[in-house]
Amino acid sequence: ETEPLTSKKDVSGCSKGEDCKENGLLVRNPKSALRLVEDGNKVHPSQGDKGEAAQISNGYSGVQSSAPCNGEQQLMELEDRETWSKKIDFLLSVIGYAVDLGNVWRFPYICYQNGGGAFLIPYTIMALFGGIPLFYMELALGQYHRNGCISIWRKICPIFKGIGFAICIIDLYVASYYNTIMAWAFYYLISSFTAELPWTSCTNPWNTGNCTNYFSKDNVSWSLHSISPAEEFYTRQVLQVHRSNGLDDLGGISWQLTLCLLLIFTIVYFSIWKGVKTSGKVVWVTATFPYIILFILLVRGATLPGAWRGVLYYLKPDWQKLLATEVWVDAAAQIFFSLGPGFGVLLAYASYNKFHNNCYQDALVTSTVNCLTSFVSGFVIFTVLGYMAEMRNEDVSEVAKDTGPSLLFITYAEAIANMPASTFFAIIFFLMLLTLGLDSTFAGLEGVITGVLDEFPHVWGKRRELFVLGLTIVCFLGSLATLTFGGAYVVKLFEEYATGPAVLTVVFLEAVAVSWFYGITQFCNDVKEMLGSAPGWYWRVCWVAISPLFLLFVTCSFLSNPPELRLFDYDYPYWTTVVGYCIGTSSIIFIPIYMVYRLVITPGTLKERILKSITPETATEIPFGDIRMNAV
Repeated sequence: ETEPLTSKKDVSGCSKGEDCKENGLLVRNPKSALRLVEDGNKVHPSQGDKGEAAQISNGYSGVQSSAPCNGEQQLMELEDRETWSKKIDFLLSVIGYAVDLGNVWRFPYICYQNGGGAFLIPYTIMALFGGIPLFYMELALGQYHRNGCISIWRKICPIFKGIGFAICIIDLYVASYYNTIMAWAFYYLISSFTAELPWTSCTNPWNTGNCTNYFSKDNVSWSLHSISPAEEFYTRQVLQVHRSNGLDDLGGISWQLTLCLLLIFTIVYFSIWKGVKTSGKVVWVTATFPYIILFILLVRGATLPGAWRGVLYYLKPDWQKLLATEVWVDAAAQIFFSLGPGFGVLLAYASYNKFHNNCYQDALVTSTVNCLTSFVSGFVIFTVLGYMAEMRNEDVSEVAKDTGPSLLFITYAEAIANMPASTFFAIIFFLMLLTLGLDSTFAGLEGVITGVLDEFPHVWGKRRELFVLGLTIVCFLGSLATLTFGGAYVVKLFEEYATGPAVLTVVFLEAVAVSWFYGITQFCNDVKEMLGSAPGWYWRVCWVAISPLFLLFVTCSFLSNPPELRLFDYDYPYWTTVVGYCIGTSSIIFIPIYMVYRLVITPGTLKERILKSITPETATEIPFGDIRMNAV
């Protein structure tokens, strides 16, 4: 590691094992860690003794090559990389990122759809051999190399640098629709500050003749054409989808949702504009508050009449389902998207850790908390669905037909509205949804911010606030299509096609690049330098073979059987599938484009170009007299 000193000492005066001073820098044990080579006057760490040199490079990210620029040599000042104020800030940030809205609506639905309690078997298997190893790999990569999703590839395998650009595009796509769902929740939150919740009656201006309030004291029968007041509030007042004819006619922009989204992006900006020092404090609220609310709602749900019916439907095992391939595909996809590797977030957050932080322990703790949260959320949802079935005098399967956001904004909102103290429970429930979404948005944008700032420090290094402002404005403008009357159709399209297959492809290539090109032995040596012990054979086998096969399996299953989209009464036309694949391809296309660009600009024969492009570049240069000390 390096320390600024005031005195200077000739390098030749250093004896073996002593610390050497030169040009205001202290370099520890140079002879044991480095070997001199004459090409280009550079010092490279030997393969066997890379450890100590690597600690020099990875303690800092502000060091840049003193490369010629307009005939002059420029050398950036050596700076410490920002780190988390406390270890708990990092853990809460990662948990807040991994635990999002999908844990509340997606896992319970997929669980009961794929065999109830039996689904926990493929879910656990996929977590152990696919999700958690990939989660651990990204934390280790980010912490060791201390760079964002773009510049980190210079230290791993430069030809795969396009992965970083693809990740940034994917994160922008997510920000363009994910925050709109929070805007819906914010609209509900504002509407909840009334004595009587507006989605409890059929006497509002937006209601139709089919509106049926079966919770009323009058004897009301539920028919096939009946629509609950909660559904009409969601579709006709919040979304206003009746004013759109589909994706080919989205209609105008809802000014109410636009104001809600503007306020959300304002909160996001002032939470992340200063870096992890500020966002690490905000997550103390946004990451912990949902657990308090989940506990309150779990206790309340368990005391409702008919709650046991929902729990039984949730957990009753259907062992025959385990023979179906789609159950295993759903399990793999659920654990992957729940833990969230491939979005650059884990790389960014881990890059602000101290070098010797125990990221192995962090990976196990945060992934376990995430999976348990998904499981407990199922009880929160299904106790209420059992109550709904009891009130409607229907089977739970009929009540649980709503999926995705509709499960929260229609079914759960309706159940809350008909509980005692409904206003209180509505307020805390939609506050929970907001906090669940906010820290995931913090994380997604931080993945882009860290990636760009590390790649272009000379442009944005001292202008973080300005860059974050520009990024939030771009995300807000990109969300305008989702704020139209047909915006819900756009959200569904982006959710299914813009991120899913693209992220799977990105992480598959990332796993291949690290395990096969960078080398599993080298990667394990890096982990050993940080933690003091190398990963065991279980992790090695997962990284080299099982995890890439896991990703390939899910990706091929998705591509071979693309989802047929339907929302409310609207069936997506065939051309929307083509548009969806084009949106998904628009991000990962940067990977082959950069590979071609890299091979074109690299001098030499084709073989030499390929070898140079898959060999880690000099990542950090530290002044050492007339020589450059390069740590790879």
